[in-house]
Amino acid sequence: MHTVVRVGECDVIVKPSPVAMAWNEPGRPHEALAAPGVRLATGESLVEVELATICGSDVLTVRGQRAAPTPLVLGHEAVGRVVAVGEAAARADGTPLELGDRVVWSVGASCGTCDRCRRGLSQACRAIARYGHERVHRGWELSGAFATHVQLRAGTVVVRVSEQLPASVAATASCATATAVAALDAASARVPLDGALVLVTGAGMLGLSVTALASEAGAEVIVSDPDASRRAFARRLGAATSDPAARPGSLEHLDVALGTAASPEVLVAIEASGAAAAARTAIDVIGVGGVVVLAGGDRRGGDRRDRPELPIDPEALASRLVTVTGVRGATADQLTRAAAFLERSWRVLPLDELVGATHPLAELDAALEEAGTGLHVRVGVAPGRRTA
Repeated sequence: MHTVVRVGECDVIVKPSPVAMAWNEPGRPHEALAAPGVRLATGESLVEVELATICGSDVLTVRGQRAAPTPLVLGHEAVGRVVAVGEAAARADGTPLELGDRVVWSVGASCGTCDRCRRGLSQACRAIARYGHERVHRGWELSGAFATHVQLRAGTVVVRVSEQLPASVAATASCATATAVAALDAASARVPLDGALVLVTGAGMLGLSVTALASEAGAEVIVSDPDASRRAFARRLGAATSDPAARPGSLEHLDVALGTAASPEVLVAIEASGAAAAARTAIDVIGVGGVVVLAGGDRRGGDRRDRPELPIDPEALASRLVTVTGVRGATADQLTRAAAFLERSWRVLPLDELVGATHPLAELDAALEEAGTGLHVRVGVAPGRRTA
């Protein structure tokens, strides 16, 4: 239990001191970093972390497959409670942020004034500060969710969630669920989702979130993933499934799923795995006037020059009137709608089962190792949980 004491207009003392887990290099254990004092600028707040979840990008970083500045406090998917507020700190809807609010927040803090922010692309802000991606520096030690507390900077989208929403469901809102909303927004700008046949390649947290959202919107969904357990989960969300490794003619082949679909052709394809082969499949099967949304990114990270190329036939795309677009991150409205979806859906969908084992903060290295095995869609880190 932490006690928060204000010692001035901007300064906050937390007892015992907040602790963040700093990562320095592959193969080296995380190191605990204490931050006894926090100075909250205008628009900032301090949140005590209830539960953080491990995203695939966190795993890539600790493996050395993704370039990152060090020392670094990882973690950008979390739910927590506001324990201190600076002047003018506000929720996404513009109402004042209050002590005790249970909240989720955006993966980055944007400036709100650059050309990209003015164009509505705050997630690509030129001065964005990303939680779990920035080098630790004096004054912002609590910059990632693998910590007891996170200092939310001005320009962060903060959304209040209910006390009833399970932490295992709420924590993924900021990254996976909000990105899924963004991906389907990009698709529905071209093709109405209701009644459309949607192919989702990849049944990780993002792909399964897309599946649940698209099904709710009235789409017929096919999920392609090589993992049998994830395909089984997708079926629980109402989707048909296929195995990209299946031989032609087998029951698990994509052609079989397409042949039994009610719709004559795929009009929306969401690539959620980050695999070039999956993106190729999405582009190959998309129908006339359809849209392909690339949302997964490259799961290997690393140097762009080392990534597999994705050959595209311009004539084939043009003749089929196909749109190919990319999505990364989410807007304030999309995060707000992501949280609202989780609030109305968790009682009827098994969303809480997507987070498997949950570890105390002191066992972060073990949690990251487990997350890297792929046995669970997500692995949790609960700072308040004691080590066994």
